[in-house]
Amino acid sequence: MAARRNPSQQHEGPSGGGLPPTAWAVLGLLSFPGERTGYELKKWADASLRFFYWSPAISQIYAELRRLEGLGYATSRRSGPDEPRTKRSYAITDEGRAALAAWAGGGRDAGPPVLKHPLLLRVWLGHLTAPDHLRALVAEHVAQTRGELKEVRDALARADDAEAWSHPQVALRWSERRLEAEVELAEAMLNDLAGLDGLTDLDNPAGPDDFTGSGGHDGPGRQPMEDSPTPG
Repeated sequence: MAARRNPSQQHEGPSGGGLPPTAWAVLGLLSFPGERTGYELKKWADASLRFFYWSPAISQIYAELRRLEGLGYATSRRSGPDEPRTKRSYAITDEGRAALAAWAGGGRDAGPPVLKHPLLLRVWLGHLTAPDHLRALVAEHVAQTRGELKEVRDALARADDAEAWSHPQVALRWSERRLEAEVELAEAMLNDLAGLDGLTDLDNPAGPDDFTGSGGHDGPGRQPMEDSPTPG
């Protein structure tokens, strides 16, 4: 459902060393006022980043924090003896803020969004699935998306009137509109699936060749395999 960039894609840091997007995301979380523990950064990621990018695992966050601290982009301190439980808090350094600003402002092309929609993959293979089961999967997806939409709206409410969160609010409002559209699209897909009720292979005998135009019989609306919009 979500349009997400491939987490393994590398970006070059300002100093020439490659940093993965997750490192920049973690450093971005540190760029807001205050110090944060790894656990708090994970909560922030779950409450914002995951709605339009992705939320790294807590182990990834700590790994990136160690990397960022090693580069001098972040600093940390342990809590004092008066704390009931020892914890380590992290903050961005001036060098880290400069590097993050250079990365965020660098290049005009941020790259295309990457869409991986597991439900659509199952719908695409719907000829192998019982119709009622497929419709149940889509209905469950609608319910889950409505739940995520509520979470986004709750996050927007918490960020309301917080000047430091003005740009995250823009991203969250985009996420709200995207989830609203996702609900609408999934409900339309339910109607499309309902229209397929009663169809069998005999009713609709088209096979892959009918859509790719292979065999030298390209017809209206058909494309040769090499021009197929869904290669691989």
